[in-house]
Amino acid sequence: MDPTPAPTPPAVPPVGPPPGHPVTDPAGGAGTRDPMTQAQAPGGPRPGGGPDPRTWSAGAVPAGGPGPAPSPARRVAAPLAVLAGVAAAFAYVGTVDPNEPGHYPVCPLLRFTGIYCPGCGGLRSAHAFIHGDIGTALGANAVAVVGYAVFAVVWVMWLIRAVQGRPLRIGLPTGWWWVMGGALVIFSVVRNLPFGSALAP
Repeated sequence: MDPTPAPTPPAVPPVGPPPGHPVTDPAGGAGTRDPMTQAQAPGGPRPGGGPDPRTWSAGAVPAGGPGPAPSPARRVAAPLAVLAGVAAAFAYVGTVDPNEPGHYPVCPLLRFTGIYCPGCGGLRSAHAFIHGDIGTALGANAVAVVGYAVFAVVWVMWLIRAVQGRPLRIGLPTGWWWVMGGALVIFSVVRNLPFGSALAP
């Protein structure tokens, strides 16, 4: 009597990635591993580029950070350029007399309405100021003379901070701007009234 053949055991599926997977197949070659699963050595290249943050030291500046501080000559270049432009404008006004007609355009508001604007008389004020006639400069436009003084103070502050390598910051409360705007409006109104003729150019 023939013996009964033993039953065939079931096939066991292989464990791990299938053959040909780039992680296990040597034929895939170097560099075919998944960049999101491969081990990352400290200091090595990161998949997304850039240095590994685990290797940064406290206070370290990554490559491409701020460069060296500008030289003193470069820091004062902007204030000196502004001063040169203002000086050139004053030199022109001091040479070309605005009291003579035809040298400068007439204020459109004064021409069409006969009303003095806050800037009317500014060129004549600058011309008198350059020639040392402060009284005439104030009579032509007192606000302009105040503006010259304010500009001089702000420019000196700007130059000092530029030499020190610090930016110029002028932070005035909002109320001060309203006060200055109101004073400018009052000046414009008064110089157009009969009792304010001393402020008219």
